[in-house]
Amino acid sequence: MATLRDILRKIKAVRKTRQITKAMNMVAAAKLRGVQQKMEQFDPYAKKFAEVLSNLASRIEPDIHPLLIRREEINRVELIHFSSDRGLCGSFNTNLINAGEKWLKEQRGNGLECSLTAVGKKGRDYFKKTQYSMSASHVNVYGKIDMSFVNQMTKGYIERFMTGEVDEVYMMYSRFVSMARQQPVLIKLIPIEPPKNEDASQLSGASEYLCEPTAEELLVELLPMHVSVQIYNAFLQNETSEHAARMAAMDNASKNCSELIQSLTLVYNKARQAAITAELMDIVGGAEALKKA
Repeated sequence: MATLRDILRKIKAVRKTRQITKAMNMVAAAKLRGVQQKMEQFDPYAKKFAEVLSNLASRIEPDIHPLLIRREEINRVELIHFSSDRGLCGSFNTNLINAGEKWLKEQRGNGLECSLTAVGKKGRDYFKKTQYSMSASHVNVYGKIDMSFVNQMTKGYIERFMTGEVDEVYMMYSRFVSMARQQPVLIKLIPIEPPKNEDASQLSGASEYLCEPTAEELLVELLPMHVSVQIYNAFLQNETSEHAARMAAMDNASKNCSELIQSLTLVYNKARQAAITAELMDIVGGAEALKKA
């Protein structure tokens, strides 16, 4: 049976761990507020951008730009995979990595050549040990990226698509649904799929845009921007999801520490009471022995 000193040492260690988890919870909460505000401010822009792009695409033929044309034969696909740079965020990275690896296996099973771009240290370290080729990696970039960085990424993927190095580009990240739910999602980035035509009732209430220059010229300019908007939104969504997952994980860890402290305290009290009883029995036994002597 553990001694009283050992139990006290365990209680002290768990209390220190609880202090750390509470501090990490507070740090994650502070970071979450900042990045969530950015995400919410960017969301109306992204929605309006998609609305304008949908309106323009519904007026013209889809073959006016190479980014809208789907290749007849698909041989090589690229996956932009998002994860976090740090751990201690529950199953956040595990869900993303498992979903990414499952998709890559499916594509390879269909006879396609797969490569990936890893955003985040956890995903990069994992996929470096696998058989999939990694074309690029970006670590320690969350909180530092801006549209110029995203535009450089977009330019690289568009050039690779135009030259035939890749036939399709996909992106997987964690979409922020709520504080308790973060969902891995997969979207096709390139080629851009033309938005589906809405029914008449929806079109009647849609905004009508007067375009100058022509809709074709505007769409050609907006398509690369659309890819950049998608990538930047993925950065914001994934970072928000990471901090929310870390908050939940550290909150659960703090609760578990409190429960463990209560359990250890009960064990300590029982052991202390047993030690006191044993000492009393020794004293009584000694007294009785002196009486008989």
